[in-house]
Amino acid sequence: MSQKNSAVAREYFKAIQNGDMATLAKLVDERIVWHQPGSNRFSGERKGRGPVFEMIGAMMQLSNGTFAIDKLHSVMENGDLVACSLHFVAQREGKSMNMEGVDVLRIENGTIVEAWLFSSDQAAEDDFWGP
Repeated sequence: MSQKNSAVAREYFKAIQNGDMATLAKLVDERIVWHQPGSNRFSGERKGRGPVFEMIGAMMQLSNGTFAIDKLHSVMENGDLVACSLHFVAQREGKSMNMEGVDVLRIENGTIVEAWLFSSDQAAEDDFWGP
């Protein structure tokens, strides 16, 4: 069985970790649907690469560039869905966030067309980002 979608996911996370916007633009479909969990300023559904990149940029700005996916534990593929177990961190205004998460990516023709994010402690993430 081909693991091509897992390879796309691994390349995507490597690009995130390296700040490689050119590769991210290649891997994230321009019509992506992004499902951000919780009840914070970033929660909700975004449609399109522009709004998703704007949200991530705002997260980076609010955290003074400290928001990062620092570990990718595992990548599991099932057809066009790829589940990625990871760890992420950030700091801002004396608060810190340090938790596990799972991102589920739907990949078609080599690009990510939909993403669902899950945090191990959503209440703590909501508190970190604020309303």
